[in-house]
Amino acid sequence: MADEQPALECPCCGNGGLRDFYRTEQIPSHSCLLMNTFDEATSFPRGDLQLAVCRQCGFIANTLWDETLVAYANSYEETQHFSDTFHRFATELAQRWIDEYDIRGKRVLEIGCGKGEFLALLCELGDNRGIGVDPSVIPKRIPAHTRNRIEFIPEYYTAAHARLDADVICCRHTLEHIAATAGFVDQLRRSIGDRRDVTVLFELPDVTRVLRETAFWDIYYEHCSYFTAGSLARLFRAASFDVIDIDRVYGDQYLILAATPTTGPTPPRLQIEHDLDDTLRDVDDFADRHPRSIAVWRARLGELSGGGKKVALWGAGSKCVSFCATLPASDQIACVIDINPHKQGKFLPGTGHRVVSPEDLRSDPPDVVVPMNSIYSTEIANELDRLGVSAQLLALESLDGGV
Repeated sequence: MADEQPALECPCCGNGGLRDFYRTEQIPSHSCLLMNTFDEATSFPRGDLQLAVCRQCGFIANTLWDETLVAYANSYEETQHFSDTFHRFATELAQRWIDEYDIRGKRVLEIGCGKGEFLALLCELGDNRGIGVDPSVIPKRIPAHTRNRIEFIPEYYTAAHARLDADVICCRHTLEHIAATAGFVDQLRRSIGDRRDVTVLFELPDVTRVLRETAFWDIYYEHCSYFTAGSLARLFRAASFDVIDIDRVYGDQYLILAATPTTGPTPPRLQIEHDLDDTLRDVDDFADRHPRSIAVWRARLGELSGGGKKVALWGAGSKCVSFCATLPASDQIACVIDINPHKQGKFLPGTGHRVVSPEDLRSDPPDVVVPMNSIYSTEIANELDRLGVSAQLLALESLDGGV
């Protein structure tokens, strides 16, 4: 691992001495903002990323993150709900939370609700009413009969929203975009006040899988904060929450946490929280392995391209932008495919790859398709079969390229 940074304090626990272990420079500052032209895409703002781990709590931060490079609006196209695989997962998660925490006939606040699809599921499946706060929300994408149950507020969540009263507070895939993590969770706890009957539910990426799979494509500028199960639990316990459950879901890609407010910090009581030593070993292993992983992928794409193979990436999201920017291999990737119609015809920030629809493959089929998230491989294979495209699927996680 690289040198210690004694002047930097951990945004979660406040301890100093963060240790650097990964750096990449001049990567796009947004991954889900697609551009209308190639020139706009290739001139997109960039920033440097340097990950450092806290040896006291296991939290990982981008210590070079610059908030002025990041802004969210309704042009931010983060939704994954066009995928049947993801929509099924989201539906099952909503039903799980409704059943486990009796979220029926309740008032649900979702902080960072995105386009509002998950909040709509909670309201539909549990006969709830909702409040969704997010600057990127587009209410008209929600069916009118469900939209009538929800108040959408197209703003960043701040202390001013503490007035919003709710029985359940949900926050999915938002905390990783927040640098002042302890400040955010402390503010959330203050907004609840003296109530003890509020259920708090969070979902966010699990960095443990990223480290163990050497998944450099899962590290990108918008994510300034990276959590393990233990570091997430420690953050909430220090902010006067009792963490009643933590689990890994979606092929161990995501962490889900359930907590309730208490009168003071709480001690750990879940086995999954005791991961600090493992996390520090995982960080060291990642630091050793990631240069080889990047080099192998550069070589693999070079071999395929040099052999006349047309390579396409499937999924024009954050993983794709990071993969292309980290290698980079613009001339070795023919196109990027996405099922989201709001992305098609636009261009990836940084490299400027054009996003095409699956239907476009009929007239210009690739030889190799790399799914940017292997959990969608079956869905992608079925779509290729439907289109009559006989491309080979190449798994991201395979160091030898799987060819």
